[in-house]
Amino acid sequence: MPLRNRVAPTGEIAAVPERGAFMGNRGILHDENRRLGRRRWAHKAWLICRTEFRNRHRTVMAPRRYTELFFLDEATAIAAGHRPCHECRRADFLAWQAAWQRAQGLDAPPRAPAMDARLHAERTLPGGGQRRQESRFGELPDGAFVLRDGAACLVHGGRLHPWSWQGYGAPLPCDPAAVVTLLTPPSSVAVLRFGYRPAINFSANALKPLAESDN
Repeated sequence: MPLRNRVAPTGEIAAVPERGAFMGNRGILHDENRRLGRRRWAHKAWLICRTEFRNRHRTVMAPRRYTELFFLDEATAIAAGHRPCHECRRADFLAWQAAWQRAQGLDAPPRAPAMDARLHAERTLPGGGQRRQESRFGELPDGAFVLRDGAACLVHGGRLHPWSWQGYGAPLPCDPAAVVTLLTPPSSVAVLRFGYRPAINFSANALKPLAESDN
């Protein structure tokens, strides 16, 4: 059976066969039986990691180890409130940091804890749900996520691409003046607007389910 460690742009964590292209973590969220507890984060550093790095091998959701979370692609992870890892994705972290600096008009590159604290304030509600806000569709950069008729959609090429655990559906038109519900945290939207290009997985071939032993 798949483990409950797949993350949607809405912040939902589910048990589905599809793993996706990226891994991440928020600390230890599971118990000794590999079951998710009530909390959805253990620290403010929500990372987006590579699924393979320096030939390291992990037992997924091992006792007293961080909970491995999986995402369809990087844009999905960013919408859920994560940012690139400084260790396994150094070049992407530096690109994110530089875009953040440009977006905020900072004199120096921001440190990771400062970005994490701001993202945490923007992505979570006091009760633990996902914080959202309204925006005009035409003002959003490629890579942002919105809700349309209750479904998560990727903004790309001036259209909406319906998201699912298996991939993206056929693109849909949207009036640039339409007011939409934004899922991606505002600071992350600014990073996308100022040049960060997230990996987007439009290829269904990359979405094969994991073998049961690798869940």
